This record gives sequence, C-alpha cells and structure tokens, in this order.
Amino acid sequence: MTPFDPSIPSTTESGAPRESDAHSLSVGPDGPLMLHDVALVEKLARFDRERVPERSPHAKGSGAFGELEVTEDVSQYTKADLFQKGRKTPMLARFSTVAGELGSPDTWRDVRGFALKFYTQQGNYDIVGNNTPIFFLRDPMKFPDFIHSQKRTPDSALRDNTMQWDFWSNSPESAHQVTYLMGQRGLPKSWRHMNGYGSHTYLWVNATGEKFWIKYHFHTDQGMEYLSNEEAEKIAGSDAEYHRRDLFDAIARGENPSWTLSVQVIPYEDAKTYRFNIFDLTKTVSHKDYPLIKVGTMTLNKNPKNHFAQIEQAAFSPSNTVPGTGVSPDKMLLGRVFSYPDAQRHRIGTNFNQLPVNQPIVPTNSYDKEGHMEFLHSGDAPVYAPNSYGRSYQDEQGPVDNGWEADGELVRAAYTLHAEDGDFVQPGILVREVFDDAQRTDLVETVSGALSTVQEPVLSKALQYWKNIDQSIGERIEAALGTAAADEQVGGDPRP
Repeated sequence: MTPFDPSIPSTTESGAPRESDAHSLSVGPDGPLMLHDVALVEKLARFDRERVPERSPHAKGSGAFGELEVTEDVSQYTKADLFQKGRKTPMLARFSTVAGELGSPDTWRDVRGFALKFYTQQGNYDIVGNNTPIFFLRDPMKFPDFIHSQKRTPDSALRDNTMQWDFWSNSPESAHQVTYLMGQRGLPKSWRHMNGYGSHTYLWVNATGEKFWIKYHFHTDQGMEYLSNEEAEKIAGSDAEYHRRDLFDAIARGENPSWTLSVQVIPYEDAKTYRFNIFDLTKTVSHKDYPLIKVGTMTLNKNPKNHFAQIEQAAFSPSNTVPGTGVSPDKMLLGRVFSYPDAQRHRIGTNFNQLPVNQPIVPTNSYDKEGHMEFLHSGDAPVYAPNSYGRSYQDEQGPVDNGWEADGELVRAAYTLHAEDGDFVQPGILVREVFDDAQRTDLVETVSGALSTVQEPVLSKALQYWKNIDQSIGERIEAALGTAAADEQVGGDPRP
C-alpha cells in the first residue's frame, strides 16, 4: 500500500497544502525572497540532507590550488581587496559534473560545475558557477525537483531519459541551458579546455558607495575544445576519471592551466530597463550592450596533497562575500546563499569552516559556538554580544552598502517580463546565430539520440519544446526520430 495518494495536491511534510511547487515568496515579482517562506525553507533544507556524505548535485569532481593575479585597474567598480591591481590572491578551484554520482564517468554529457574559493585579505570570497553562463532554472523552489529528475527512478533506480525530458519539457525556462547542454559545451575535452562563468548576476561596490551589477567570465587560455559523442562514450568506458587525471597530470608536468578573468559591468539603474531581466539565471546579457572588461588571470599551479581533505571537504558558497562585493535579486542566487552552507553543515559538519581548506587566512572573531567537531574556539572570552568585558562586537545600523531597494506585496510569481523576454528567445538565437551548420547537425543527432528512448506523452512535449526553440531544428529532430524508428522496424523481429 502506497503511503500517499499521488492524485491529491502536493503538501508540506506536515500535511498542509503547498501553495506552489514552482514559485518562491518574494517582495513583488522581482524582489528578494522571504525567510519566512516556510515551504521554500523546508524544501531546500530537506533536499540538502538527502545524501551522506557525497554532495547531492556536483558529487563527482576534483580541483587544484592556484592564484588570481589582477592586472587591470577596476577600482572604479569595486573596493574589494582581491580585485585591486597588482593583488595576487591564493585560491582553490573545483570542477564537477552536475548530475553524476561519485562513481559516474567524467565524460558523460552534462553541465560542468566551476566553483572558486579565494582566500582574500578580507575573508573568503566564493564564486559558484558552471561552464555555461546560464542555468536550467530561475527559481530555487524547483531545484530539488530538477535534480531528482536527473538522478534515478524510484522503482528501478536507473537514470531515465523520459524523466529528464518530462521535467525539461514542462519547464520551458530550461530551454536555454538544455540547448547549451546538447551542444558542444555538454562534452568539454577537459576542464582545462572549457570556460567558466559566475552565471549569476553579482554586485560590486566601489569606495564611494557606487553600485554595479557584475557578470563573471573566466575564458580558458588553452582554447575551447570538445569531445564528440563517440569519443566521450569510448573514454567513459576506458577511463572514468579522464578529466580528473588530465588536470592532475598537467599540473604535475608544469603545464599550469590558466583563465582570463573578465567582467561585464552593468550600471545599477540599467537593470530596471534592460531588454532582458539580468537577474534571471536563464538569460545572458549581450556583450555588445556591455562589453567584457579584463580583470586579470587565474592560474592553477598546485595539486592537492590529499583529495579527501582538500577537495572533497572543500565547501563553496555564494554566501561568502567580502567588502566591495554582494549578491543580487537573482532568486536562484538567493536560494543558494542559504542552501549551499546548509548542505555543508549536514555533509561535513557544523564547523566545516574550521577545516584547513575552508579556513580564511585572516583572523576571525565569531560568536558562533560549539557543535560537532569544534576545534577553533574563543577560550574563556564572553560568548555573547553585547558584553562588558572587552570582546569586540558590531552594532552598525542603517542601509548596507551592498544592498538594493525593493518594494511590493508578497507574491509567488515568475519574474516580470522585460522587453524581449521569453523562455525560447535566447535559445533560438543560440541555435540560429551562434551555432554553425555543423553544430546544428550535431545538435539534431545528439537530441534525437537522447529522445530515442523517451516515452509518450513526454516525447510529443519534448518535440514541441524544440520546435518552440527553433521550428526547423525541431522538425529535423522529429524527422531523425522517425527515420530511426523506421530503421528499427525494418531490422526488427519479423514475427507478428
């Protein structure tokens, strides 16, 4: 007997009806999320505790240490110490797949994680992004469902294309990322040969308090290179750790990979009227409108001495900001600000920031105390603030320099559409104007292959999804599937 009735509307774990499984509670359609959105907090907190000890998404990966050297003057945009000209900041990078478990092959088609931790003179600063400038979703309420759809079915415990395409085709905002995924970037030749992006929109603040919206771009100096479907499949069977081995061996040989860091700088007020919503993680911002501004070079030059201690226990979170930086009204970013450190508290312990790989290089004075595995502590100093015994505490009031204004009633809603917004606008541009003929042909082959085992009614929805992206590409995918079906019938069992 099933413990629940799948026909009734979704509920919270306590049985109360859920208002929405797709939209978080925000101040107006474009405003910040609410901590008292019990449904979102419960969903993310529960999701963060699903697996022990591997990460739920981004489980399979590795990385290396290095430094960021700032070669250009961007002080007019930020006062952050790590972005001042001439500064060299030690750092850690971790690359990963999104959906694959710890034992999965490196060369399965997937988005690649691109997580960075900078050990700055003002504390740790983390950037969590991917090898694509966008993502599948714009609201964190749907993130656990997305990851579930990419994992395994509840009955067979097998990955299932129908389940994946069911989620995507019912979530049109995924179209831009899925188009990237089914193109060349879904199979990078190595981590050294792929770009990285902050993906989200972040905030910079300069010394006078002026604010700017920022997009981070890390362009590989090795050049972008990719694997074909056939190459990736062959490598998956012969060397499941191909990307991990490539990075480790390259650094061991002294072939230290590097990336050029550039930013798009969007004046604060421009976000209100720009033709796309710059806080929507499924959208890119045109380089023609806001050209890349070079910042410096990131180089990886030191392999870990102990993978578990220095890579597996590394904890990245966009909640780690420093003066001169901040987050934005990007709903996915705001959800990750909570979810990432919460997942680490569960995965590696309450005091995960006391592990050497996660410790800042500057002194700390935190009133957080006790919990599992506390090592660094405040001795017999007061454990409360305010106090009368000389332990420092802060009591600043008033506006914060890295915040923004928001107004409106509390709603569950998608972002307000801007002038040229639409879920299929940018993926259509990507297919028609960025991909060349050969890439479009490869796209048709890849997607038709991925859809070959998808069952109805999902298959019809998936085909319409691609026709919405581009009518011609959708028809070519449909025709390829028809040809494959005909070939299978001709070569199949002749018996009735």
